[in-house]
Amino acid sequence: MKYVLVVGALAAAAGVASADVVISEWMYSGSNGEFVEFTNVGLVPVDMTNWSYSDTDAAAGDLMFFDVFGVVMPGESVILTESNPLDFRGAWGLADTVKIFGPNANSNLGRNDQINLYDALGNLVDQLSFGDQTYPGTPRTQNRSCNIPAADYGFAVAQATWVLSGDGDEFGSWVSTGFDVGTPGYVVPVPSSLALFGAGGLLLRRHR
Repeated sequence: MKYVLVVGALAAAAGVASADVVISEWMYSGSNGEFVEFTNVGLVPVDMTNWSYSDTDAAAGDLMFFDVFGVVMPGESVILTESNPLDFRGAWGLADTVKIFGPNANSNLGRNDQINLYDALGNLVDQLSFGDQTYPGTPRTQNRSCNIPAADYGFAVAQATWVLSGDGDEFGSWVSTGFDVGTPGYVVPVPSSLALFGAGGLLLRRHR
């Protein structure tokens, strides 16, 4: 088992999207498949049944999650990937408790693309436009993901201050069997609303 310490003493995230579910990490191309991570940064559970995803088509219902994610607890992260979920879980060594939806073959991400998350009523919950060509100086997430800093969850466009994941970085990134680097299914650090032990406290999370 590999253990990751999560620092839980941040300021509140600015501009958190409706329903408190945000895009927290993405990789547009990887040896073990592209992925998008969604995290509930709020204080109450969120039912993601019948929520949907779209890329630049920006069409609610383009890809339905059905009941795979179900109720997402505060602090929980879920994964959308183009890979077979079992293969993705094995490649990253993720615990069985991490919810993974795939394979996503209908709306694959490109180098310059957009991620749109919709609730069951078709309302836009969160959006991220990215691409180092469209937005020069921003991360190109090929084989290395980008973890969005909690303070920047409100941004709808990738920022030049965001960096690519590196093994053992401040987000707790690790290397998959295909030598991709990221933290799918785990957010480090968690939003301040989820800090369990007060300022300077630590929350222990793990993956296999």
